[in-house]
Amino acid sequence: MSVDKEKVEAVIEQIRPRLQMDGGDIALKEVTDDGEVQVELQGACAGCPMSQYTLAMQVESVLKDQVPGVTKIVPV
Repeated sequence: MSVDKEKVEAVIEQIRPRLQMDGGDIALKEVTDDGEVQVELQGACAGCPMSQYTLAMQVESVLKDQVPGVTKIVPV
């Protein structure tokens, strides 16, 4: 099952304001055929010690919930 990249982009647009409030941002880099979503945390998020928490709790959980086929989020 391939993941709808447009849906992934739409969800990231919903998440983006939360990250921007803390001086960060997120960029979608790739969506693979096996459901892996590759993202780049930017700004304050790039060097933040809480970035893994951000990916797991704010990005991965929302994407998995709202986009069928997403298996994991990978920072690049």
